[in-house]
Amino acid sequence: MCGIYGTTIPYHLEQVKQKLERTSFRGPDRLQYDYMDDSNTVIFGHNRLAIIDLDPRSNQPFNYEHLGLVFNGEIYNFKALKKELINDGYTFRTESDTEVICALYLKYGESCVEHLNGMFAFVIYDSQKQLLFGARDRLGQKPLYIYKNGKDFEFSSQISSIQLHHKDLSISKKAINYYLSWGNVPDPHSIFNEVEKLLPGHHFRFDLNSGDYKTTQYWDVDYKKEKRFDGSLEDATEQLDTLLTEAVDLRLFADVPVGVFLSGGIDSSLIAALASKVSSNKIKTFSVKFNEDKFDESQYARKVATHLDTDHHEIVCHVDEGLDLIENFSHYYDEPFADSSAIPTMLLSKHTRKHVTVALSGDAGDELFIGYSRYITQKAESLYNIPKLIRQPVGAIMGAVPNYKMKVISKAFKIKDFNDFYLNAFIGIDHSWITKDFDTLDVPETKYLKHKYSGNQERMATFDLKTYLNWDINTKVDRAAMAFSLETRSPLMDYRVAELANSLPVDYKIQGENQKRILKDVLYKYVPEAYFQRPKSGFTMPFSEWFRGHLKDMVLSELSDNELSSIPGIDAKEVSFRIKQHMNEEWDRYPMIWRLLVLKQWLKNNKNGYQIK
Repeated sequence: MCGIYGTTIPYHLEQVKQKLERTSFRGPDRLQYDYMDDSNTVIFGHNRLAIIDLDPRSNQPFNYEHLGLVFNGEIYNFKALKKELINDGYTFRTESDTEVICALYLKYGESCVEHLNGMFAFVIYDSQKQLLFGARDRLGQKPLYIYKNGKDFEFSSQISSIQLHHKDLSISKKAINYYLSWGNVPDPHSIFNEVEKLLPGHHFRFDLNSGDYKTTQYWDVDYKKEKRFDGSLEDATEQLDTLLTEAVDLRLFADVPVGVFLSGGIDSSLIAALASKVSSNKIKTFSVKFNEDKFDESQYARKVATHLDTDHHEIVCHVDEGLDLIENFSHYYDEPFADSSAIPTMLLSKHTRKHVTVALSGDAGDELFIGYSRYITQKAESLYNIPKLIRQPVGAIMGAVPNYKMKVISKAFKIKDFNDFYLNAFIGIDHSWITKDFDTLDVPETKYLKHKYSGNQERMATFDLKTYLNWDINTKVDRAAMAFSLETRSPLMDYRVAELANSLPVDYKIQGENQKRILKDVLYKYVPEAYFQRPKSGFTMPFSEWFRGHLKDMVLSELSDNELSSIPGIDAKEVSFRIKQHMNEEWDRYPMIWRLLVLKQWLKNNKNGYQIK
């Protein structure tokens, strides 16, 4: 896990160093940069967090024959690949996965990415072909930002490195609209008009002589269900157990200490159980404890940890430490990002890093195995089974009632169909506080939702896999962990697990209200079922209470009527009304409040010198 950077723009080397220093938290063990060619056209830079082969011989930028490489991530199957390559006559001087990528590119060319099992973003300079070739992993665990203008090309793990010393950037009004709707800036967009993100499961080719740039998709989820698992539930459970055990085992390999995030929920408990199963050492586990009882689930994690006999650590979240992280939020999340669980994730990462350098997580279990409570859809499906000609007049009547709750319900009645209801639910059925110049819900990823190859629940989960997991969860975890130089690995995001989950009959994943059915069947082999007989909860902060208590003065100051008028993309009068609703405990508006606080902080730190257009 590291930070990568590269450019063909003729920056001074001191400027390149400053760009790398801006994100040095991603890799504090070694900052290195150099020209990759004799004509001093291509510069690569790297912030190293040493995980595998700690020897300086594996420092980057890395050279192999006529190739130069910078790489962020881990290739979990690199040992097997290396063995094959040695049999083919390739030689190696390190014990790292970095060198394997280079040899694999020489053997397979651009299709090398299809052989990689890992999380990665890398760029190769091929001096013979005079091109840059780069790729991003299948599910988007590692970020890659790209600026291109003719023959000027620049890439980085975080946008702030590109932003520094760059004179040709403007803040995207469209991206702000996307952010206000989704709580993040969806791929491939970024907060700057001139910078884009490489999409997950894609690679690119940039011709240094002509400036031609082309991206190609090399992997996608099989949403058309062309491959279906035809075995029994017992067969599938055994196969998933074997595959997940291998995925966990692969991700425990490191030359530094490794631990597991443990919330006490299904996914993290399964990862901790399998880690304990395959490891010869006692596994270290880490959880967050809140002082507010209704947010605190540390007792569940403690119970699982005791059963598995792990070396368990509880991290107490105090409002003062949370406030400190809030004040520095935009330094690490260098685009507007509004998932409030980023704060406890940062806190967890900060204290976990005191004990280990790598932590395994349970991310992607909900998307792959239909785990979110929003996938229980009977009420919404019943509503949208009512003909539109009946629903819309009823909605109009309800909207005329002088009651705010009735007006919100009336908007749901007027929505065209179930698919549009699900999209609108992401930003709130009543999102009239956002002044939009375009339809922010009209994103290409709706093809994973609006099709007839599977039922509502699978379509929602697949859509979330391509949007929420990538845009939100992966961004949250990457930035939160790297802020404190901690590498995170998710066995459930092994692409083989994703492909198996996608192929399973829907009732293997959800039966009635029994969600993540097959995942639970695997888990209950290792941890008693009784430990999980409780409602599902998210990893959230007590912001609703904090915004009415500890942080009330900050909210009223930062989002006063005068301050609201300076925030683009919102109806200031409507927002002010909703803030009053929150303070009067009439309606929980903390998601909107947090979203605006984050945007305002980012604009304050970045607006000078940039036009919004």
